[in-house]
Amino acid sequence: MLRPWTAARSGGSALSRRAVLTGLAGLAAAATFVTATGPASAAIPRIPSSPGRLRFNNLHTGETLDVTYREKGTYLPDALSEMNRILRDHRTGDVHEIDPALFDILVDLSRAVDKPKGTFNIISGYRSPKTNAMLASASGGVAKRSLHMDGMAIDISMDGAGLKHLRDAAIGLQRGGVGFYPKSGFVHVDTGRVRSW
Repeated sequence: MLRPWTAARSGGSALSRRAVLTGLAGLAAAATFVTATGPASAAIPRIPSSPGRLRFNNLHTGETLDVTYREKGTYLPDALSEMNRILRDHRTGDVHEIDPALFDILVDLSRAVDKPKGTFNIISGYRSPKTNAMLASASGGVAKRSLHMDGMAIDISMDGAGLKHLRDAAIGLQRGGVGFYPKSGFVHVDTGRVRSW
């Protein structure tokens, strides 16, 4: 989340105009550098200008979705609402806003595994606190404070793409967390810090 920058006073005296301008120039340069070289979460997010289209198959509800959610650098609200719905907690029916950056990762992931028109099978999208607590109590592999609860994570597989290939491609993107669960048949992807397990 971006927070407004507030000018500070040092020792009771105002900062000089030159110091403030120099500081602002340094911040702008740093932001440019981070945007170009660092993780997306550390920089001002940029919406890709290319169209973003995804295909989903919810394995729990049987619902499918083929939607363009991004055009000309703009996310399309109606499409995002459809995506939020198909990624709802299938146990409770609770719908939660999903981080659009997660969808952007999935678009790039589908290209990275050479399946740009492939369908992502949804194992888990949003999880309500009730569902997450139930899963965490039943398995040590579920985080008590999962990013699924914030709409920042998805567990997926993809027809025609092996799980190891999907995992390696997701790690290669360096855009967030990647978990590998071959026994359960899915790869976890999130928009948190870059890490893998």
